Amino acid sequence: MEGSVFLQQPTPVELSNAERIRDAAIRCFATQGISATTMRAIAEAAGVSHGLVQHHFGNKAGLIAAVDNYVLRVFGEALESNPLPVPTPPTNDFASLGGRFSKLIHDHPDVVDYVGHALIEGGNIGAVIFDGLLQISARQRDNFAEAGLTRPDLDPDWAALNPLMLRLGPIMLRSHIARHIEGALSTPAELQRWDATVTALIRHGQFTSDPAEHG
Repeated sequence: MEGSVFLQQPTPVELSNAERIRDAAIRCFATQGISATTMRAIAEAAGVSHGLVQHHFGNKAGLIAAVDNYVLRVFGEALESNPLPVPTPPTNDFASLGGRFSKLIHDHPDVVDYVGHALIEGGNIGAVIFDGLLQISARQRDNFAEAGLTRPDLDPDWAALNPLMLRLGPIMLRSHIARHIEGALSTPAELQRWDATVTALIRHGQFTSDPAEHG
């Protein structure tokens, strides 16, 4: 797949004990929930002692804070490392935010699952991430409006919210969606299929004409 964002794979690095514990906590929190996950369960998942977890993070609150800071950094670097300006021509940028979501799911599936869980629970980390993503979506809306690409009757609030919900829906419902598609929503082929479909929906809608006219 020439030009695919998935061709640039992150270079594997040796993780420190603290990083292994943090990553194990992300997996446990995503699958079991934060309140149901114990420090001992995280230590077992990381293959370290309970004492070593306490040494690095002090207590569960310290570990949660470290996880949230890491997750915010991953999302920020993936989605905002390069701002989304008005492209030349502007129509080439319709898939840019979606492409970043796809690469994020591919490169950091555990982080994405954790965020999906946080968004559903409505906790602070979920609110911070949602608000940050909405700001990005609103900037894209404004860029397209300034370039004369949006309809004049478009509701400005929902013009930013609807595309974002189309991107976040699979993050929150990934396990359920996987039961209804041919490939897992983490493979490059399926992620590109999803991104192309959402992009087409945003650009063109699903109907060739008003269904009410054919009632």
